[in-house]
Amino acid sequence: MGVEGLQWGLVIASSLILFFLSPLAKNTNQFFKAVQKKKAPNTFMLMGSLVISWIFAKSITNAANLGLDYGIVGGVAYAAYYFSFAVAGIVIYQMRIHGKYTSIHHFLTSKFGKSAVAVFSILIAIRLFNEVWSNTMVIGSYFGDMGSSSYYWSILVFTTLTLAYVLKGGMSSSIFTDVLQMGLFGVLLLVILGAIFTSEDNFTPTQAISSGFWSFDMGLNMLFAAVLQSFSYPFHDPVLTDRGFLSSPKVTLKSFLWASIVGGVCIVLFSIIGVYAQVQGMQGQAAVEVGKAFGVIILLVINFIMITSAASTLDSTFSSFSKLVAVDLNLGNSLKFGRWSMVGIAVLGTIPVFLDAEILSATTISGTMVIGLTPVFLFWKGSVPKISFHLSVFCGIIFGFLLIFSWFPQSLIITTGKYADLLWINFWGILSCIVLYFIPKWIRI
Repeated sequence: MGVEGLQWGLVIASSLILFFLSPLAKNTNQFFKAVQKKKAPNTFMLMGSLVISWIFAKSITNAANLGLDYGIVGGVAYAAYYFSFAVAGIVIYQMRIHGKYTSIHHFLTSKFGKSAVAVFSILIAIRLFNEVWSNTMVIGSYFGDMGSSSYYWSILVFTTLTLAYVLKGGMSSSIFTDVLQMGLFGVLLLVILGAIFTSEDNFTPTQAISSGFWSFDMGLNMLFAAVLQSFSYPFHDPVLTDRGFLSSPKVTLKSFLWASIVGGVCIVLFSIIGVYAQVQGMQGQAAVEVGKAFGVIILLVINFIMITSAASTLDSTFSSFSKLVAVDLNLGNSLKFGRWSMVGIAVLGTIPVFLDAEILSATTISGTMVIGLTPVFLFWKGSVPKISFHLSVFCGIIFGFLLIFSWFPQSLIITTGKYADLLWINFWGILSCIVLYFIPKWIRI
């Protein structure tokens, strides 16, 4: 049996195991809130679920490639996005304790009204839609070239099998399988790093840690951009925010803070694969090239990491979209509606695969598009007119387009190197959003 045959075996076997192990949701509490035996998820379960749902196929591919480009500095820069968990954990804790809010939608409705909820829901629906095809396309690339029949079939089979086990239990399935996938990810990552550090190439941890240069040109642009985006990025990701309201405020805060550390460490460790590739003079996709260099076993382990991380993100995406339309937008709070909405997003999210859409970097462009949420959540306690939400959010979207089309004035980009535009467009953009957010209040005063 060839490598592709073994990969098919891994996808089908792992999905079937998860299907049989997944709890069956018999009521909406189990399906939308992951309540099992009248208990909410504990700190460990919630932390594991948060981390693995963010360590998706696309992010670990990016981490390895940044390690290849910039050494360990690239890995640390990308890991800075995991500061998002700490920000979201603290803000959601405060909102629940002091504001008594039960969801992000509850907060937005009571403070900014239905029009704000509509705009916000469109933003996060686009986010969830993108999550489906951008992750499955990474999986497809491990089975064949884009456009080949094996590429398309692997995406269809993978999406269907993931959908099957999450249809069974909704959020309960998602969180339960996330914990298993997190454990598996940890073991597989240690296997890969063990192979790298015990290889005949004498690659050492010291070499990995000392690789790269701590300069703006070599990764610091991205690091500071990631920190800036962490004040808005987590709030447009329902996969993350949904988990902020499942358990008690104390358990939630603890799990979010731990997830910030554990997630960041996992990304830095995975970027070492790219650092090794850099030292060996490899080019292309770091994870793929390293896998090929070490032979079939390590290649399969790397592929299996991609499969488990993509599955965890996909099942979380399905369960969050289902909760968004059924509970948050109150379109039909029932198991039947929840399950059909999962099927809907799975079908819609797979269509772009057949349109040969490029894999968009959700962590850069989409991250800039939502910087307008920064003042909305950082200053959630303050009283401002409803128009403040719209001014800030649409200002962020405009800055997102300035980044996409390279329309931003070069004179305002102070550093040099790759991602300099990302850093400074976010810096000036967030500043503009905060000013616009408070202008209506200042005018009233």
